[in-house]
Amino acid sequence: MTHLPKINVSSAGAFWALVRRDVHLAWAQGGASTLTIGFFLIAVSLFPFGVGPEPQVLARIAPGVLWVIALLACVISLDRLYQADFEDGSLDDLVLSPVGFLGVVCAKVLAHWLSTTLPLAVLAPFLGVMMNLNADGFVVLIVSLLIGTPALSLIGSVGAALTVAVRRGGVLMSLIVLPLYVPTLIFGVGAVDAAVNLVDPLPHLALLGAVSLMAIVAGIWASVMALKLAME
Repeated sequence: MTHLPKINVSSAGAFWALVRRDVHLAWAQGGASTLTIGFFLIAVSLFPFGVGPEPQVLARIAPGVLWVIALLACVISLDRLYQADFEDGSLDDLVLSPVGFLGVVCAKVLAHWLSTTLPLAVLAPFLGVMMNLNADGFVVLIVSLLIGTPALSLIGSVGAALTVAVRRGGVLMSLIVLPLYVPTLIFGVGAVDAAVNLVDPLPHLALLGAVSLMAIVAGIWASVMALKLAME
């Protein structure tokens, strides 16, 4: 008879405590979430001034603008994912706690998604109105962001872990992460464009989901290995 593994209550408690801690820090004064959302709002708001107020032009570029700015907003929040804890020594204590390397990575990625990328998905439809996004694309925009943003946090975690021991490694991290974001961007924008043009967006959403699933497996493993290497 096969026995199911027992759940370590202390590990589970420590995991969720770490998630709550990181979410709280992200929303604290001057936290990453406030800066990220501010960047997202301001950057999207500038486009109607830059390209002109013509509704047809704004509607055509709206899916790409919203996805690209959301992606860049995510990138600017990644440099503190592990950096702050690494610099003050907290990361050493965290990986030696019951959660271990795997738990630390999963907790920080989950906290980053909840506090930083998920709010972008919530705000995107409101900015879509400003960009004159076609009504047929609103639901797909939300769904595509909900499916695709976990990949942004997971892939970003790899870049953040690889550069955690590099002083001022934000530029290097961006060079590592941005090319890996391209499939997520292509399928996310493609899904919204398909909905706007009254074409079935499900193939694009399925591929976007596949990217996120691959990021769950590869991103977590790569982040753990990178953190171990940086802390040796």
